[in-house]
Amino acid sequence: MVDTAIVGVEALIRWQHPQRGLLLPGHFVSVAEDCGLILPMGRWVLREACLQAGAWKKAGLPAITVAVNTSALEFRSEDFLKNVCATLKTTGLDPHCLEIELTESILMRDVESTNAVLHSLSDMGIRLSIDDFGTGYSSLNYLRRFPINTLKIDKCFVNQLSANPDDATIVQAVISMGKSLHQRVIAEGVETQAQYAFLLAEHCDEGQGYYFGYPMAPQSLALLLSAGGSLIPPSAQG
Repeated sequence: MVDTAIVGVEALIRWQHPQRGLLLPGHFVSVAEDCGLILPMGRWVLREACLQAGAWKKAGLPAITVAVNTSALEFRSEDFLKNVCATLKTTGLDPHCLEIELTESILMRDVESTNAVLHSLSDMGIRLSIDDFGTGYSSLNYLRRFPINTLKIDKCFVNQLSANPDDATIVQAVISMGKSLHQRVIAEGVETQAQYAFLLAEHCDEGQGYYFGYPMAPQSLALLLSAGGSLIPPSAQG
């Protein structure tokens, strides 16, 4: 995390409700799952993210990875791989620019099928990450077998780094394990200088959170990328 360059973004979905204003995923994703809209919504997000990443590249901006969260229902759908392939083909995005994020609970359900799908995605060149790592029940044996590129430390551990020694120990252990498995480690929910300093001292590969910047529209990020801007406050860059 010494290099202050922006190397990736995560696609976030919001709903501009006509009466209630801007709603975060927690207010509508579970409803979308219950009424069967999660599949078309997830596919729309994937397509829009790929189109946007491609647009940034065509504009001559620095190459970055775009990460897209995938729900259990989407990942388990019969045509999941077919849809991902079709989306990359129609948008023209280089597969190496796409990262698919999955939770531990998704990965540990029907392990053999999961392993086959993950290897198919990896063979395409798509990057794979485990989101909210540490909050599920991953088997280290399967973690070794799966072609995972990135472990994302859940923000619940990062938030308590200064207040809870146990959380600090967990974060240190995940970073160490990730390096031993040759996986990239990203700390989620970085919000303070103290958290950033701790992660920097532990050689965490990357970080994301309000300390670096708040969610922004694609146009705002394009301006930041074109200016070669950093998301780390000047006072923290040394």
